[in-house]
Amino acid sequence: MNTINRSLLMRCLVVLFSAGFASGGFIDIDTPLDKRTAKSLIDGTTYNLVMSDEFNVPNRTFKDGHDSVWTALDKSDDDSSSTGGGSLHFYNSSWVSTTEDGMMKIHATVDKTEWTRYDHVDKEWKDETTFFKSGMVQSWNKFCFTGGIIEVDVILPGNPFVGGLWPAVWMLGNLGRATYEGSTNNIWPWSFDKCDRDLQSAQTISACNAQSHYGMNPYQGRGATEIDILEVMTGNSNGPLPSTDPPVSLPYADFTLQVAPGIVDNRPQSGSLPLRENVVWGHTEYMAQVWYDNLTFSGNTSINPFFYGTYLAETKPEEPVARTKKQAFQADAVGVVHQLTSAHFEEPHTFRVEWQPGKGGRIDWFVKSHKVNDTFSYEGDGEGQDWVHVYGLQDQSLSELMGSQIPNEPSYLIMNLAISSTWGFPYDSPSWCDKCYDCDDPKCTCAFNAGFCNMMKTGDVAMYIDSVRVYQSNNSDAHVGNNHTVGCDPPEYPTKEWIKGHEYRYMRNEPFVYEDKHPLRNTQRGGAKCYNDTDCGGYASENITALYLGIATERRLEEETGDGPLRGTCVKRDAVSSLISTDKDLKMICQCNEGYTGPRCTSLDHFDDTVGAFELKNRGGMPFSRVEFFQMPPFMLFALCILVPFMIWAMVDQVISKHRMAQILQPQPYYSEGSSRQITGRSV
Repeated sequence: MNTINRSLLMRCLVVLFSAGFASGGFIDIDTPLDKRTAKSLIDGTTYNLVMSDEFNVPNRTFKDGHDSVWTALDKSDDDSSSTGGGSLHFYNSSWVSTTEDGMMKIHATVDKTEWTRYDHVDKEWKDETTFFKSGMVQSWNKFCFTGGIIEVDVILPGNPFVGGLWPAVWMLGNLGRATYEGSTNNIWPWSFDKCDRDLQSAQTISACNAQSHYGMNPYQGRGATEIDILEVMTGNSNGPLPSTDPPVSLPYADFTLQVAPGIVDNRPQSGSLPLRENVVWGHTEYMAQVWYDNLTFSGNTSINPFFYGTYLAETKPEEPVARTKKQAFQADAVGVVHQLTSAHFEEPHTFRVEWQPGKGGRIDWFVKSHKVNDTFSYEGDGEGQDWVHVYGLQDQSLSELMGSQIPNEPSYLIMNLAISSTWGFPYDSPSWCDKCYDCDDPKCTCAFNAGFCNMMKTGDVAMYIDSVRVYQSNNSDAHVGNNHTVGCDPPEYPTKEWIKGHEYRYMRNEPFVYEDKHPLRNTQRGGAKCYNDTDCGGYASENITALYLGIATERRLEEETGDGPLRGTCVKRDAVSSLISTDKDLKMICQCNEGYTGPRCTSLDHFDDTVGAFELKNRGGMPFSRVEFFQMPPFMLFALCILVPFMIWAMVDQVISKHRMAQILQPQPYYSEGSSRQITGRSV
């Protein structure tokens, strides 16, 4: 094949694959072919790719309405106040972008944010200030999935031996929106589908509820369960941390399922492993404290002795949400800590979770192991190439103890970089130390770990995500648990109608909410200011074509190459809309080509093409089709049995009567003398 024909074929295939993959579904056309499937490390079967983002297009933006999958937040971490939950940062969507070398960058800086919030208790406006900015991006109510394999390639941020950063990649059930406490109150992290009258008040959507308001299924317990793919604690512990077995030191990652209801009595104490007592006359070890049994872990991995969960008590008037004493409950964090090395902060490493949802399911965490030194044990090759099954949690451990279950909720992805005084900050600051967190104020120095402020001011502190991929199985017999699904509103676990009925819980507080009409804005398709076509996404990648043809090519995004289809074009404003300003200097804007979206057309036009519960419910159909479990009283049924035949008889009789009357009133034909021509009243 000569060069011209090969180039032409490649161009045709690029257009073909762009049209096929860029619209609908959630697969990034840049995902290599050898990453389109993954083999389960538990059941050994092949899973198919259902979602991916390679972040190969530089300068993507993720502000609300800029991307079809991800939304970067513009709000404080705590809805009510910047200090209520220990959060010290303000999430700013501009702190999330994509780099020239194909990664999502979520960075954190020393940067003051000031705003005024309304205090609903004191009925007045109050000033708020944070001294750090960072980023959170989430796929809430855009891309959700239930079950499968999730793989994330990450470079962790900052200096691994300086504490204070809180990077995380996690999943949350779609009924709760992360950092929007009104949506998660008594929803997070419930995974309980049994009717327990003592717990009913604490679980907003309880299996005791007979009514099916807001699209919920009756007698089905729901919640916003949390699966932490990884959370990272940095710092220098000067050796192994106490109560870790095998020994684990800082920095470490924790892998956790947060679930409710939790254990109330005889819980393990924070800072100590669950106590066990040996039975003299036998070989069985019994728990002296109540905790989940049959947890499996390996490698440099220990039960997490520092965090066993959260008690969500009765709230105080100044808190952003309200919980009565009867609504208070215990949530458990069933997790482990795993040793990290400096390499995790220097180059991408893959973290994997295999999630089999629902009753009989399981969750398993995998990493590619690294050797720390000869003191620490490790599995795999020690160079980050072999998978290590670091943690496994089966449904039996939950159901037998508390009646809870492995999450079955449609869940979305969250990636964020937080800074919190409750995570990695000094625990034992001297009594004379002011608990202030301004790196520019010398009086606050004692409240930070040594080197933290210098790192934040002088370093490029950022978490880099090289790729996100989700795989699912088409064979329900190949794995335990329930079926795998894609979509935020599956009929078995609907969410859309509930969210529509409680939109205010998923929206920002004053003053930011004044800019919003709904929790999410529609994805903007073009419209950004431009000077030429390269300002509108540039040229699409030929990556996928090269893989299909077996031809080694490089990405060509610069204008001078001129290869590949354009994502968007720079056009005159009045060519798109006559309602936009006709100012000569501001007349050129981006217009996205098919398959691309965003203000500068830098994102693939993904959308959820699955049929959800809300859509099924509102398709129309038979009478009472929108009423679930419609039951007719016996008297009404008897009356209808009499009335319906009578009505049918009356209608038939009326039709017959009209037909007879029409025959009577029909003009009669007559014939003139001596003529055979018919005269009907009209001129012949």
